[in-house]
Amino acid sequence: MKFPRFLFAATAAAATVATGLALTPAAVAAGPVRPEHVYAPYFQTYLPGSLSAVARQSGARFLTLAFVQSAGKKGASACSITWNGDRSQPISRGRYRADIARLRATGGNVIASFGGFSADQGGTEIADSCHSVRAIARAYEQLITVYGVHRLDMDVEANSLLNVKGIDRRNKAIVLVEHWARCRHIRLWIQYTLGVEPTGFDQNTMGILRDAVRTGARVDSVNLMVFDYYLTPEHRPLNMGKLAIESAISVHRQLARVYPKLNTRQLWRMLGFTMMSGIDDFPGKTEVTRLSDTRVILDFAFANRMDFLSIWAIQRDNGGCPGAIGSNTCSGIKQRPWAFSHLLEPFTR
Repeated sequence: MKFPRFLFAATAAAATVATGLALTPAAVAAGPVRPEHVYAPYFQTYLPGSLSAVARQSGARFLTLAFVQSAGKKGASACSITWNGDRSQPISRGRYRADIARLRATGGNVIASFGGFSADQGGTEIADSCHSVRAIARAYEQLITVYGVHRLDMDVEANSLLNVKGIDRRNKAIVLVEHWARCRHIRLWIQYTLGVEPTGFDQNTMGILRDAVRTGARVDSVNLMVFDYYLTPEHRPLNMGKLAIESAISVHRQLARVYPKLNTRQLWRMLGFTMMSGIDDFPGKTEVTRLSDTRVILDFAFANRMDFLSIWAIQRDNGGCPGAIGSNTCSGIKQRPWAFSHLLEPFTR
C-alpha cells in the first residue's frame, strides 16, 4: 500500500467572464481546452505561490491543484468543500479564480484534485466524510461552476481505499454529476489517481474501478502513482523507469478485465503516470526518480498514446536540497530548476 502525501479543465477567454463568484453558464459549458495528451504537474495549494507565475517559469501550462477536501468529518462541515480542509478557504470564495484566468489566457488550464493522503488518511475526503451522495455531487457541481473546471481528479489512497461505503458514494456521486454535466452540455472528464505496484493494483484498488462499472460511473482516465512502492526488502536503488512501465503493463491487463469492450489502444489511452521527481518518501533513499527514468517513462507514454503525465509536485522541481527525503519544496537530487517540467512539457499536444 502507498503512503505518499499526494492529489481538466474549462476554456480560455470565455471562462474569465463571471457573475459574482460563479462563472456564467456559457463559460462553464464551453468546451474544455484539452490536448490529446497533457502534462499537468501537481501544484500544492497549501504552499504559497502563483499558478500563472509557476507555469510561466516552468513551461508547464497545465497544473493539477491539490487538494480539495471537506472542512471537517462531522455535521455540515463534512459536506462542505475547501482547499486543503482550511475553513477560511471554502471553494465558494473562489481562491485562484483570477490566477486561473491568467493561466487560461496563455493557453493553459487546471485540473482539480479531490482527496490526497492527508484527507484520505484523516477522513476528510468528501466521499468519506459526507454520507449524502446528492451532497457530494453538489460539491462537485459547485467546483465546476465556480472555477469552470472540467476535469476532476479523485485521489484515493490510505484509509479511503478501505472505506467501501465511501467508494460507493463517490462513484454514485460521479454518476449524478456526469448527468448534471450532460444536461448543461459540459464535457466532463473524470480521472482516478491510484497507488500501484509493479504487479498492478491490489484488490482494494481494483474494487474502486469495479464499483464504478457497477454504479455506471464513467471513468475517463486512471493515473498511476509510480513512486512510494515500499517494496520489501529494498536494499539497493530501484530502477524507477523500469518499474513504472511494469506497473502500467500490469494495470493494462487488469483494465482489460474490468472494461472488456475496450480495445488495447483505448485502454492505453485511459492510462497516465505520476512520478515523484527525485527522492520519494521511502526512508532508505532507494526510490529515486531521476531525469533518465523520466525520459524512459515519457518515451513509453508517447509510444502508447497515453493520456496523462504528472509529477508530485511542481514546487519540488528544483535541486535546492540534495539528499532530502520527500521534501515539499525540492527534489532531493542535483538538478537545474524546472528540469523535470522542461523534459515533460512536450507531452502536452
